[in-house]
This record gives sequence, C-alpha cells and structure tokens, in this order.
Amino acid sequence: MATEMSPGIQWLYSFDKYGWKFGLERVSLLLQRLGDPQKDLRCVHVAGTNGKGSVCQYIASVLEAAGYRVGVYTSPHLQLFSERVVIDSVPISGEEIDHFVSVVRPVVERMIAEGEPPTFFEITTALAFLYFKEKKVDYAVVEVGLGGRFDATNVIVPLVSVITNIALDHTDILGDTAGKIAAEKAGIIKDRVPVVTAASGEALPVIRKIASTHSSPLTVIGEGRWTRVAHSQASQEFRVQGELREYTISTKLLGLYQGQNVAVALAALDQLQLQGVFIADQAIHEGIQKAFNPGRMEIVADEPLVILDGAHNPHGMAMLRRTLEEDFPKRRIVLVLGICYDKDIRRMLEIIVPMSSRLILTKSSNPRACDPRKLLEIAKSLAKDREIVVCEAVPMALGTAMDIAGKKDLICVTGSLFTVGEARSYLLAEAAVP
Repeated sequence: MATEMSPGIQWLYSFDKYGWKFGLERVSLLLQRLGDPQKDLRCVHVAGTNGKGSVCQYIASVLEAAGYRVGVYTSPHLQLFSERVVIDSVPISGEEIDHFVSVVRPVVERMIAEGEPPTFFEITTALAFLYFKEKKVDYAVVEVGLGGRFDATNVIVPLVSVITNIALDHTDILGDTAGKIAAEKAGIIKDRVPVVTAASGEALPVIRKIASTHSSPLTVIGEGRWTRVAHSQASQEFRVQGELREYTISTKLLGLYQGQNVAVALAALDQLQLQGVFIADQAIHEGIQKAFNPGRMEIVADEPLVILDGAHNPHGMAMLRRTLEEDFPKRRIVLVLGICYDKDIRRMLEIIVPMSSRLILTKSSNPRACDPRKLLEIAKSLAKDREIVVCEAVPMALGTAMDIAGKKDLICVTGSLFTVGEARSYLLAEAAVP
C-alpha cells in the first residue's frame, strides 16, 4: 500500500492550492494529450448525494466475484491516498503512483506553462484512468467527486449511469434546491445509456426529463423495491426486487439505508447483464456479502461499542440517527463530532445531538474542519442538559470518549469523513499495540 511519503503523492498534493475548478476543458485536454485512456475503459459511473461509496463497493465486489478484473476510483480517501485507486481490492502502490506521476507530470507542466493548470482532482482522475488502462481492467467503477455535470470524471461514456439519491449538500456550488442539485448530478447521463436512481420528490422529475432527453432508459428504485428481513451487529439481510429476479441477499454493511444501496447496485448489475455481461447468481450473493466500505457504520471495537460513520450532511445524519434508534435502541450514546465548516452545521447538530448522552466536539486536521468552539456555540442551545467537552484533536476526543463510556455504551464518531478517517487510523493503531 502507498504511503503518504511517496514523492508522487507529495507532487499531487501540491495542486491543492488550485482548489475545485469546474469544467471539463482542462481534464479533457490533459486526457487527450495522454492518449484518452478513458475511451478504452468499460465503466459504471456513480453520482448522488449519499451512498455512492457503498454502491461502488457493491458493484465492484460482485464483478470481482464474477471473475472480472475491476478498477474502482473513489474519493475522498479515509486514511491513505492509495484508497482512491484500487484494482481487485488492492490499492495502488507508492511505486505505481510515482511511475504514473512521471507519465502525467510533463503534460501537466506544459498546461501550467500555457496558463491552464489542472486541479488535484483532475490530475488524479487522469492518473486513475491511465492506471486502469495499463492494467487492463475489464470494468472500472467510477465515483463522481462533486456534482456530476462539470465533474472531472464526466469525460467517460459508461455502460450504466447511477444516481443514488438527491439531498441538499454543497448548496453553495450545486444549487439550493433538490431540483437544482438533481440537474447537476443528472449531468452524467449520456445518450441511450441506461440510468438507475433512487431519487425521489422534486428531484425525480428532473432526472426523468433529462434521461428522456437523452433517450436513456430509467430505472427508479423506490422503497417498495426492497425490505429488510433480518439484522444483527454483524450483518443484515434484504429482500430486493430486481429487474431480472427477486433476491434475498446478505451484507456486512450496517444500517437500514443499505437496503436502498443494495437495490441500486443490483439494478445497475442487472443493466450490465442485459448488455451481455455474464454474472452468475452465486457471484451476486458472494459479492454483496463480501463488500466492505470502511468508515460507514463500521464497528471497530466492543465494550464499549465504537461505531465510525462518515455522515457529513443533514441527509446522512438523519440516516445515522435512524440507524442508532432502530438498531441500537438501548445504548447510551457518547457522540464524538467533527464537521467541516462549509456544511449545514446547525441542521446536522439539530438532528444528531438529541441522540447523545454525552457530547464531545472536535476537529480533524483537514483545512475545512470547523473550530469545535464554533460547534459549541450551536450545541449549547441543543443540549442544555448534557455535558459538552471540546477537544482540539481527534485522538484527544477519542481518549476522552473512552474515559467517559461504560462497557455497555456506544461511542459514535461522525460528522465528516476526515474526522472518521483520523479516528480509524488512531483506533486501529491502538488495537495493534500488544
């Protein structure tokens, strides 16, 4: 696995200063000068507000179980950059990153000299496509970074387009209504390419209209398409009505909302099968059961139970609250919370703070992390009867939580993937100490 000391990764991070710049011109030019590797890939493209990562992992895991060589490109990473670019569940190595950076770098430096420097995400996307082409993957599962229409990944023409769901997030960039956000995310829809979505409400008509404009068949996953039939701390089982058959299927990923993610993934896989991709029923069951998405309702310790969940917007936080209420109803909850400053902080706190018996506010080392003292100003009005502790760093917050929690309590770390990633690194390192 790659380490953060790789010279190639350090060079990539130097482009953080350019931030997010929307538009496909730069990435298209970069890829063109690299031989357009994306045109040689057979892809599934996944957009949406929440659930993208889980859907990507389900689809990739099934294709891998079916015997195919599968690349997965996702973002952001939890602990290491190499998690973003994976083939057959193995992250790209530091040596491989350095090699592909050496291929990409001259082209990037030429673009800089021409006054059009590409962004970190654009360069990383190009590197991933080059890597997948050279390694001759059979399929690439590609997650949208932000939005859809102007996202750097939107240079591909996939076999299937997926839009998991639509909720308010990144409203300063994508729009302040579900309809506007749906229009941005539906920008990944291509002519006559099948679309699968779990969108509802005002977002769904927007997606329907755009799919119709592109003559793209649309499959809508409503709640009637899936039912949870069993669950425990280790797994859960769903009955899902697919396009080709009904499935009764088990997953290790927790949370009732995974039923929707499984149904979306199965619908996308059905569309691949309708296009001639052979996937045996055994591979579907094995792939869904094996799929793993760290930092999403992940149990990393017991006594006390420690759950990591990367809920980072109000919709995700509502799903987390529902899961805690339904699946862990008798646990006293110690909440460790760190949120990015560009999120709807008040609404997120309104949703999750009432679930906590004790509240610990912290921040990750990411530049977007909100000062926990600002979180405190809001939290005080929502948790007048609870003790609130402020910790300047995630390891300190976890130590405090462990001191507070009893063996039967539940520690939930949430608010952002950056907070969860740092917590995961710390907790797994502590567990490895003899």
